[in-house]
Amino acid sequence: MTGTELYAAFMVTLSGFVASGVIASFYQLVTTRPCRFELAEEGTFPVIAAIITCMFAGPVILMRNALRARRIEHRPVSWLFATTLIAGGWSLCSGTVVVSLCMALGHSFT
Repeated sequence: MTGTELYAAFMVTLSGFVASGVIASFYQLVTTRPCRFELAEEGTFPVIAAIITCMFAGPVILMRNALRARRIEHRPVSWLFATTLIAGGWSLCSGTVVVSLCMALGHSFT
């Protein structure tokens, strides 16, 4: 990989993590509870909405849970590092979707 490709991957990863934070914050604003990996709702639309929310807010949920586990349960630093790598990979994937969607929307207006 060249420096330009690494920079692009880094920016896409950051975009995914920012989108994850925005979605998790919006969820908390609307429901007054933090976003979690939970499908307690019944009905088709709430379940689909919860799955889509978890797909894009997942990195923030993972990192919040990992930081709480490190602070409260005294999990090892290696566990926190592994969780950070997983959240980074997840952010890269969701960031690719977000950036592609933004580019497609930008091209549709020109």
